[in-house]
Amino acid sequence: MTTALYSHPDCLGHVTPAGHPERVARLEAVAAALAAPAFATLDRRDAPLAERSELLRAHSESYVAAIEATAPSSGGVALDADTHMVPGSLAAALRAVGANVAAVDAVLSGDAHRAFCAIRPPGHHAERSHAMGFCLFNSVAVAAKRALDHHGLTRVAVVDFDVHHGNGTQDILWDEPRVLFASTHQMPLYPGSGAPHETGAHDNIMNVPLPPGAGGVAFRQAMERQILPALEDFQPELLLISAGFDAHADDPLAQLNFTEEDFAWVTTRLCELAERHCGGRVVSTLEGGYDLEALAACVAAHVTALMERDG
Repeated sequence: MTTALYSHPDCLGHVTPAGHPERVARLEAVAAALAAPAFATLDRRDAPLAERSELLRAHSESYVAAIEATAPSSGGVALDADTHMVPGSLAAALRAVGANVAAVDAVLSGDAHRAFCAIRPPGHHAERSHAMGFCLFNSVAVAAKRALDHHGLTRVAVVDFDVHHGNGTQDILWDEPRVLFASTHQMPLYPGSGAPHETGAHDNIMNVPLPPGAGGVAFRQAMERQILPALEDFQPELLLISAGFDAHADDPLAQLNFTEEDFAWVTTRLCELAERHCGGRVVSTLEGGYDLEALAACVAAHVTALMERDG
């Protein structure tokens, strides 16, 4: 069984203003990296458009309706200083969510071993009723709720190693005892959440912030001493990854100093844990990463590790 890759050209239709870090070139760099011969065995699949009912697993009806109503037919709209919509944005965001829903379905049905969703816009800053941080809909939160409420799972883990805290995922899953959300991120940094005392309504949130300047050693220690043991105790039936690569030393938006080897290492460790507890079932989705060369190298390392047990 092979690793599935979900993406869609519509994700290139979300065009941000000139100079914006979350730009079309990000996904083009990822696609170029994954076009290398080493990835020839990836099972490449078009991401479907998410059904509206899937959005409502994580977002309020009023919020979904507001995003639909705000989507412009021409020009552009700023939802805040960082988050924008153009005519292609809604379709891109629906493909991003749809990729995650389809990936969860494929992995849980045995149709794929693991999956990576090469999509944009990212999603982990989108709260239940609030767009922010480049994000419109929270794809990984929808994926978690899909696994729980459609497939009947009782324990889903979400691991987020983006350099920015996944405040939206935390917001949506705060009162969800069937999910363990674990995050490493830089602090202080946007969006300002993610302190260790933020533990969720059921002690189901684990935040392990890292100081500016921290590198791979601190990251690996955080994983080995806190997050991986918590995951072992939780024994997830499915592991979801918010795969942001903006903690790389070359990224312009933060001050952590990871390398692609650190991302390969954590992916391998997470896949090993998934083999022990959930039949190897892992769905990963692209979040941040804004230096194009670093992003391409990190995605290649991450997907290589996801593919390691393909057969």
